[in-house]
Amino acid sequence: MIANCQSDIKFIDFLQNELELSSGDIAVALRKRELENGPLPMLLWQYGLVDIEQLERIFDWLEEQA
Repeated sequence: MIANCQSDIKFIDFLQNELELSSGDIAVALRKRELENGPLPMLLWQYGLVDIEQLERIFDWLEEQA
């Protein structure tokens, strides 16, 4: 699994620890991000790896980090 920077590492930790996403699910989204160059939260949702409530939690978390 490739993380580009410290913020990616923190985000991946959040996805694994708070949303309980598997490493495999996160790896799929990271590969899709490399191919499609889309925002990771939207790719997670688009591919059905998170539901709308989890997506809202992701955006809340990202806003707190900004």
